[in-house]
Amino acid sequence: MNATAALAPPRGEVRRGFLFGVAAYGLWGVLPIYFKAIAAVAAVDIVAHRVLWSLPFLALLLFFGSGWSDVRQAIRRHRTLLLLLCTAVLIAINWLLYVYAVTSGHILAGSLGYYLNPLVNVVLGRFILKERLSWLQWAAVAIAAAGILALVGGALDQLWISLTLAATFATYGLLRKIARVEPVAGLAIETALWFPVALAWLAWRYSAGAPSFGSTQSEGALLLLAGVVSTIPLLLFTGAARRLPYSTLGMLQFLAPTLQFLLAVLLYGEAFTRAHAIAFGAIWTALALYMVALIRAPREPAPPE
Repeated sequence: MNATAALAPPRGEVRRGFLFGVAAYGLWGVLPIYFKAIAAVAAVDIVAHRVLWSLPFLALLLFFGSGWSDVRQAIRRHRTLLLLLCTAVLIAINWLLYVYAVTSGHILAGSLGYYLNPLVNVVLGRFILKERLSWLQWAAVAIAAAGILALVGGALDQLWISLTLAATFATYGLLRKIARVEPVAGLAIETALWFPVALAWLAWRYSAGAPSFGSTQSEGALLLLAGVVSTIPLLLFTGAARRLPYSTLGMLQFLAPTLQFLLAVLLYGEAFTRAHAIAFGAIWTALALYMVALIRAPREPAPPE
């Protein structure tokens, strides 16, 4: 048996990782249904609740997973802490804009943003990390850019949502790749940085008489679930990432924006214009080239035992 086979995870673990990945991206894909149910609550309030109720849940996960040592080590490294401060700002902008997109009837724009995300990752990898790109990857980027130009002519009022979502999440992923911190510990630190701001905001809104905790009991109950709804897909994703090859995980990531796309058009009746058809067609073609390039890329040698 060679070293690669010896280090490969057992088939049962790979199957479990695949199920975790499908569950994670599937939950992210249907997340607009949750946000639509609380659309009467302001987007800033929803994000504040997301922060407020995520931190206790993450603290429990760290406690049972022995992750507090990861948090302490990350805090001691000033560079890591500075990077997490930047990622906390980026993910807050991303969350806020995504919630706004869903609750204001622009799920289609949000879906396009997350389709663009892996292609923005390719560009950042080239110009920031100095990674070399194949001609297929350059072709994918060029076709995606052509699709964006179609939206400039036909759906410019929504294009800023897509581009901002893609740029913030791709930059977030880049900085989290650089930061020396485990996924759950990093998310816990990011959430803790925003916790006092979220608490102060909701307290101020409540004192001002605004319905920041929902105007009905059902909305209030759904807001209490914001932390669980936000964190469970991330945990499933982490479990998948540990068990699956990167190429398999890369293919699964398109499940979420595809479900969002279907929800936007079929369930919520958002307008699908000719400009959208051209743009999505170009993006899907670009993603197909991206996946071919990913599959054809030479595999890295297995690390020594």
